[in-house]
Amino acid sequence: MNKHVNNVAPGTTDLSRRSFLVGTAASGLVLGYAGMPGIDPASAAAPANFEPSVWYAISPDGLVTVTCGKADMGQHIASTMAQIVCEELGAKWSDMRVQLASNDPKFNDPVLGAQITGGSWSTMMNFEAMSRAGAAGRIALTEAAAAAMGLPPYFKDQLVVRDSMVSHPKSKKQMSFADIVKSGKATKTFTPDELKAIKLKTPDQYTMIGVSVPQLDIPSKTNGTAKYGIDVMLPGMVYGKVVTPPVRFGATVKSVDDSEAKKVPGFIKAIILDDKTGTTSGWVVAVAGTYANARKAADALKIAYDGGPNAKLSSQSLLDEAKRLQGLEDSGQFFVKDGDPNAAFGSAAKVVEAEYTTSINIHAPLEPMNATAEFKGDILHIYSGNQFATRSGAIAAGAAGIDPKFVVMHQMWLGGGFGRRLDADMMVPAVQAAKAIGKPVKVIYTRENDMTMDFSRPLTYQKVKAGVDGDGKLIALSHDVVSAWPTARWGIPDFLTPSVDKKGPLDSFTVNGADFFYTVPNHYVRAIKNELAHNATPSGQLRSVAPGWTFWAVESMIDEIAAATGKDPAQFRISLLDGAGKNDGGAQRLRNTLLAAMGLSGYGTRQLPKGEGMGVACVSSQERATASWTACVAHVAVAPSGEVTVKKLTVATDVGTQVHPDNIRAQVEGAALWGLSLAMYEKATLKGGGIEQTNFDSYTPLRMSQMPEVAVTVIANGEKATGVGEPAVTVIAPAIGNAIFNASGARVRALPITAEAVKGAMKA
Repeated sequence: MNKHVNNVAPGTTDLSRRSFLVGTAASGLVLGYAGMPGIDPASAAAPANFEPSVWYAISPDGLVTVTCGKADMGQHIASTMAQIVCEELGAKWSDMRVQLASNDPKFNDPVLGAQITGGSWSTMMNFEAMSRAGAAGRIALTEAAAAAMGLPPYFKDQLVVRDSMVSHPKSKKQMSFADIVKSGKATKTFTPDELKAIKLKTPDQYTMIGVSVPQLDIPSKTNGTAKYGIDVMLPGMVYGKVVTPPVRFGATVKSVDDSEAKKVPGFIKAIILDDKTGTTSGWVVAVAGTYANARKAADALKIAYDGGPNAKLSSQSLLDEAKRLQGLEDSGQFFVKDGDPNAAFGSAAKVVEAEYTTSINIHAPLEPMNATAEFKGDILHIYSGNQFATRSGAIAAGAAGIDPKFVVMHQMWLGGGFGRRLDADMMVPAVQAAKAIGKPVKVIYTRENDMTMDFSRPLTYQKVKAGVDGDGKLIALSHDVVSAWPTARWGIPDFLTPSVDKKGPLDSFTVNGADFFYTVPNHYVRAIKNELAHNATPSGQLRSVAPGWTFWAVESMIDEIAAATGKDPAQFRISLLDGAGKNDGGAQRLRNTLLAAMGLSGYGTRQLPKGEGMGVACVSSQERATASWTACVAHVAVAPSGEVTVKKLTVATDVGTQVHPDNIRAQVEGAALWGLSLAMYEKATLKGGGIEQTNFDSYTPLRMSQMPEVAVTVIANGEKATGVGEPAVTVIAPAIGNAIFNASGARVRALPITAEAVKGAMKA
């Protein structure tokens, strides 16, 4: 696994040395830093809670409140964390509650050392920590119960913990969690070594994990009490509406005429952003007493811009530059460098080459970007739903010109994220407006703001070359990936990966997936930064990130090789997944998912009508060392016009231990449909330095009427829990592309797939 992140901002801590201090404390979690203005000193007089760790507390009424340090954007991660704690703690599910954490470093991810929600990492990287937190609480409760019952300390091993009760079967004595907390006997502490030594349950002992319990966030989200960022209301709050330039990045404001805006009732001020963080460029925010009037004032502003260096660029400009860079022998850095593909190509019986492209793609979550900023004395309070509180807090501080330790992030529920809310651009206008006028300011983007200023999935260009021997065995593959580098934009060195050719760090989030589990003796993968695209279209992490484009190329090329050698594409993959060398373990799990998808779909077992075909693909994403294993069989119909109808997607996945089976299936289904949307419908284009598509009339994600049947099977095993939310995105496009070829003979190599491209390939 890549090193990723540690110490990305001031104040990050070694969580292992702070988290598991068991004892009584004043009333629950205060969202802020100790000693900050606004924290109620009366809380010290509240009834004592039992807080086995920073991750949860048990109140005197026996309710267990789990604090989730992850952003919950509909994937129910807060409930998942609670379910893991509940398993080891021995609580009743009906006693469990959840709340979202502030940006206090004590809530940092135990593995990543920061508060970040992405990469399908959350369950995988927090499973053990939350399990040990639950187990520590159970041990402390049993020891406290033994003392309160008057049992000798050695009797604690005879106690049974179940459904929020600690009982001693022999004496028939029992105490509820509530009574134990009220007794004040729970005072045990654990050193980090003691914590590590706790023996956790084995999968055969689970009673909660693997059960599809009711999600704890659903009631509040259905009755309207759940608060999203857009719902925040503060006393004295006013509204800001951003005005963004016609150029995505690099423009500057030459002048602002607010004479007409001053005629709008409640207009307060127009502020030119001075963004030292480099997050925004050429933005103005109009502030007024209501959101409607802020919009009217923004529309009335007359702003003159200098378009900057990117004002004449287009999607074609970025693609041309990508091709130029790929043609240079010294471009980029190597991510994989095994054997000598170039030498192997010279002796190969057949060489296959192809170019693959993907377009700019926009996140467009349902809840528009928003943030509310308020200064209370020296403390800046930010209210927003955000996926990267550690970095976002630092950006908010940079926008305000203050130390990050004086920023309190109030995490809200997220109305969709998908990587978009890893960025904090929405906080910059809110912070600078609040600072300028001395009042709380809420900024809400329009859909147009969000689409044109999105930190989008970048345009990519990939060239793949493969060589086979006389027996049709794959002996060499070289793969060049040219892209903007979204992670490098963050400026966090630990998120970058050392190149194998020692030419400096590279953004592995542009090439992950290209280091696949197929056995190929000679294999090169080169990551090339498209600086032009990087600057003109600052990109971000869209659901699945690199595997969303690298597997489009890899799994399409595997099919092209199979066709060139007269082999069945599924059986060809199975032969490559032999588990040799470094691929041991992973290849076998991937092969099993492929076989499961083939079996469920009936691949190869029936004759399809003319113009229909099935295609396969299998992927290991998100990252090689932390992969989930996913395969898809796509069934399509292709009309003579080139129009493609996706009839069915059959997806098999192996995500190790299943915490909540129904939630896993829902996430896999949602990911598959997102993959379908990216494969067939979504495309943004750059013209004159700006994004042309401004709303859903021109940027057209999958509609309900275009939904195919989706069949999902999840392979059950006791392996370590891995990620769920993203892998199924990556497998869909190549499976569809391969199915189109089998249905019509048309090979398409650009996403999204259009009827025109298919018809053109049919003629070719």
